[in-house]
Amino acid sequence: MRILIAEDDPVCRRVLEAALLKWDYEVTATADGLAALEILQQPDAPPLAILDWTMPRLDGLEVCQRLRGAPPAHPLYLILLTARGERADLVAGLEGGADNYLIKPFDRDELRASLHVGRRMIDMQRALAERVQQLEEVLSRVKQLQGLIPICSYCKKVRDDGNYWQQVDAYVAAHTQARFSHGICPECVERVVKPELQTHGLSGASFAGLS
Repeated sequence: MRILIAEDDPVCRRVLEAALLKWDYEVTATADGLAALEILQQPDAPPLAILDWTMPRLDGLEVCQRLRGAPPAHPLYLILLTARGERADLVAGLEGGADNYLIKPFDRDELRASLHVGRRMIDMQRALAERVQQLEEVLSRVKQLQGLIPICSYCKKVRDDGNYWQQVDAYVAAHTQARFSHGICPECVERVVKPELQTHGLSGASFAGLS
């Protein structure tokens, strides 16, 4: 999975990058918050980000706040990295939009665990987005059937959006997930089937089970 490191301290940035590469992450690194914000606002942005709180041009907390204020369409998991260890700082970071908060010098196991949590959250958000899209598609098909549908007064065929006439069952199957099993109603047995059989000289016993 791809991840962004935004850290102005070159030593800390290299340590983070080495650890993440060892854990098979695809790393993008930058040294200031404004560049990090621009990267994370792109449609193909890394879904995970480690943001130093104190950076040039834009600090990590403000990056979180701006991303949460105008969230991109793709899911993001933001980890704020800082030397500030006071409870008030932790609260400010989480309220500002960070998903997790690590204190320098960071523990490698804690960082790795935080990234695992982030990956699970990203996967869940993506799965939820796919389900929502599927639901929207189903609702869209249902909505198409709620409008005015032209139907022939004689043969009962339905005209679709391409101005083609087709049987009702074919039309419904094309616009929904419904499928049909065919049978003969009692009225049609009496009105159509039995007279048709009589024209072929079949006896009344041939009608058994039709009505």
